Amino acid sequence: MPTNSYQAAREAVMPDQRRLRGDRGEEAAAHYLERRGFEILARNYACRFGEIDLIAADGATLVFVEVKLRRGGFDPLEAVDERKQRHLSRVAFDFLRRYAMLARPARFDVVAVDGRTMECRHIVNAFDVTLDY
Repeated sequence: MPTNSYQAAREAVMPDQRRLRGDRGEEAAAHYLERRGFEILARNYACRFGEIDLIAADGATLVFVEVKLRRGGFDPLEAVDERKQRHLSRVAFDFLRRYAMLARPARFDVVAVDGRTMECRHIVNAFDVTLDY
């Protein structure tokens, strides 16, 4: 609970600032991938299972991309733990089913974006699909 009006105003603005930083990170990741020949097919794909930041085509392969924006050095794979992998797998499966692409090759990549420089680090095939049947 905020203790004063300044703190209340700051907390009210924080989600917007955080979302703007996230949008900048996703934009940087999308440009990074496009410069490397990827075609961005969807941004912030959402369904009842959640959301995936970017969906791209790398040739014939669909790529489900999780963007991680951080300041300073960090291991982006630490932020994509087993729980997050299951979540992303469910959303990806929904996308593939909805658009009749279940037979198409697909993978999960992570793009780490440095929050200060907007420099991107791309981890190809970061993890395997994780679904509970």
